[in-house]
Amino acid sequence: MGQIAGRFARVEPRRRVRDLVLGLLSGLPRKNCWSIAEWAGEASPDGMQHLLGRARWDADRVRDDVREYVLEHLGDEDGVLVVDETGDVKKGTHTVGVQRQYTGTAGRIENAQVAVYLVYAGRRGHAAVDRELYIPRSWTCDPDRCRAAGLGEDTVFATKPELAARMIGRFLDAGHRVGWVAGDEVYGGNPKLRSALEECGTGYVLAVACSHEVTTGAGKFRADTLAAKVPKRASQKLSAGAGAKGHRFYDWAVIDLAEPRPGSHQLLIRRNRTTGELAYYRCWSPTPAPLATLVRVAGSRWRVEETFQAGKGLAGLDEHQLCRYTSWSRWVTLAMLAHAFLAVVRADEHTRYSSPDGLIPLTCNEIQRLFTTLVVQPVHDVAHRLAWSIWRRRHQARAQASHYRRQAASPT
Repeated sequence: MGQIAGRFARVEPRRRVRDLVLGLLSGLPRKNCWSIAEWAGEASPDGMQHLLGRARWDADRVRDDVREYVLEHLGDEDGVLVVDETGDVKKGTHTVGVQRQYTGTAGRIENAQVAVYLVYAGRRGHAAVDRELYIPRSWTCDPDRCRAAGLGEDTVFATKPELAARMIGRFLDAGHRVGWVAGDEVYGGNPKLRSALEECGTGYVLAVACSHEVTTGAGKFRADTLAAKVPKRASQKLSAGAGAKGHRFYDWAVIDLAEPRPGSHQLLIRRNRTTGELAYYRCWSPTPAPLATLVRVAGSRWRVEETFQAGKGLAGLDEHQLCRYTSWSRWVTLAMLAHAFLAVVRADEHTRYSSPDGLIPLTCNEIQRLFTTLVVQPVHDVAHRLAWSIWRRRHQARAQASHYRRQAASPT
């Protein structure tokens, strides 16, 4: 908390933001302003809601502090920036950025809010360092709706690759350097993002579709057509990194591309050794990179999935019940900080201590459980619990009465 304390001018918001972050780290089955306020010992959720919606503090500066914290503890010379989006299924139409759209979280088209995240993945661990909310055209074409959700009047539509480029630019403008960027087909298929990375000298290994066209010395081919011409003896069995069930071994092949722009342009091909399924990556680096390096960077993309899983499961990244942009940006930034804390503690524990025989190393899940149980678990008396029961029922009664009045006033 000392990393971000200077962003809050008064002691009251500093204390409350500490309680909110601890609440995000708690074992609450559902994390929102109501449940965290009760857990923290407050008489109502008003203070937490004020902190997220109306209090004076800059979430973007706290985001910068989170980035510095992550890089200070997890940074190394082989770090990779990974870009990816994740969706949170929402009800209604008032939550900022929500519309019916595809989200990998549900695996189908749902009424959802989608955000793009930038994750730093190093040898010691990984954590999110930036975030951008995806605002669909259905919103940017409706200034009144944007204004009601707390978006600025100058809000314009930006694609997910444009949001990714914006975050990578902020990372580099802050004076940090990273050798590689990884991402899925949404980002690999965007030539503007690839060009932007080449211009700033940052290498990339970005997934592309099988229909993606590349140029070789023999002409232009689809990625899958070119892969069919590669003999099996040209592939190498290499690990894309350790997973939950051991190393992820695939067969890999790389083809040099003929591009007029400077640098080393390549197509990386991955074949599943069991199913034979193929995946393709556009690669670029200022100087030629060995196959093992390209495979390591491609494998780093899985770290973003682990970050989303831990951020949502342990730090409430997706559990906000907030409609306005300011509240959303503050919630997810503090959730990023909570998860970064777990990632840093895990990295430090792995560095300082060797695990006893018969035990796996401490995981983020176990660190959260031990931390909240042994260090910060609050104990409240019966009067506090009953007062919150009364508060909830009174609030729900007012909401019910308001709903009935609106229903009665409706002409239909």
